[in-house]
Amino acid sequence: MQSDYSAHEAYIRPARPRAELWRLVVGLCMAMVIYLGLIWAMQALALALLSDDGYFQFNLHIRNGRSPEGALYLLTSFGFLTIALAAVAQQLHRRNPLSLLGSPGLALQQGWAVFKAVALLYLVLSLLPPYDLLPENAAQRAVGPWIALLPLALPALLIQTSAEELLFRGYIQQQLAARFASRWVWMLVPAALFGLMHYRADAGANTWILIGWAAAFSIAASDLTARAGTLGPAIALHFVSNAVAILFVSQDEALSGLALFAAPVDMADPATLRPLLLLDLCVLFISWLAARLALRR
Repeated sequence: MQSDYSAHEAYIRPARPRAELWRLVVGLCMAMVIYLGLIWAMQALALALLSDDGYFQFNLHIRNGRSPEGALYLLTSFGFLTIALAAVAQQLHRRNPLSLLGSPGLALQQGWAVFKAVALLYLVLSLLPPYDLLPENAAQRAVGPWIALLPLALPALLIQTSAEELLFRGYIQQQLAARFASRWVWMLVPAALFGLMHYRADAGANTWILIGWAAAFSIAASDLTARAGTLGPAIALHFVSNAVAILFVSQDEALSGLALFAAPVDMADPATLRPLLLLDLCVLFISWLAARLALRR
């Protein structure tokens, strides 16, 4: 089946005037320096404003995101990455930072269409047998406080997923596609980097399987971006996927502070993790198909 990537050309056009490879490398370094600098500035501000015990509690919360406060901080701190990428686009590439997103109106329209399709898919899948997928060790948070946190958790999750898409599909994919015509470059390089970002030292022999799953997600998001010509669909797909894992059923202790159900999984146990990842890969494939169908309407 031939891919329709005609919209991709318009999407990458703003990156063409300054598409040198060295600019991409320097831009990534600049973005990381700005991002880490803003993170350290927040640490310094917390140190200046909080008592010794308050600063200790602050660091305890943000260390792993197991509390609501820690999870919210970690998710919203990705906004610093968005600021960093905007600065790099403006100063190094001399282009409008919104060009990383594509047409804002179209991105919103496409993103909403994909969000509805993928969210409906997850809802349907949750209603299919077997009806109780939660393990016996699953712990449920009180529903009232969980609902009360949603007005904060949903925007925080959108900040996190948007920032990652702006980096990998917006900045890296755009710059590579403006320099290299082959999709093997502008799809697989971001996929490799996105996969390596999900490296887990505690996963043991499962480490490369986790990296492979993340790389597969990246390829799906890159394909949707190329078909749509905006980041809207990729952000929507990423948002729904992360919402399920962070806000509803957390199988990882990290960033579990906002989840309705906590069902921790031993990341190093192949017998437990690999069937779950295989199931997730199937759901990802179906979600990608649902997103493509939504874009055609």
